[in-house]
Amino acid sequence: MSRHDTVVRLRHMSDAATEVDALIRGGTRRSLDDDRKLMLALVQLVQIVGEAAARIPRETRDKYPSLPWTEIIGMRNRLIHGYDTIDLDILWQVVSVDIPPLISELGRVIAMESSSSRSSAG
Repeated sequence: MSRHDTVVRLRHMSDAATEVDALIRGGTRRSLDDDRKLMLALVQLVQIVGEAAARIPRETRDKYPSLPWTEIIGMRNRLIHGYDTIDLDILWQVVSVDIPPLISELGRVIAMESSSSRSSAG
């Protein structure tokens, strides 16, 4: 996988996480009980974050231990394989507590990988 592809995957993660953040703005945990479409959208977006993370090369993941790669990919796996037993309290914790700092850290990593990609291209 090229460095460009890695940056694209990081951006997929960031875009999906940012969309999660926008969808829950002003909401509460009860929103997941009251709005099935919101719950399904959040599950799908968190799955996208995890799937994109899983497609990032191991050596790139190792460069950025500040990102909880194992947990991100594990959450994707849990949502996919345990689709019939999703704990909405855990989902809300992930989207309301874990996603905002993830967005910030992804921005930092994308900037570093993008500048690395430009310098190796030149």
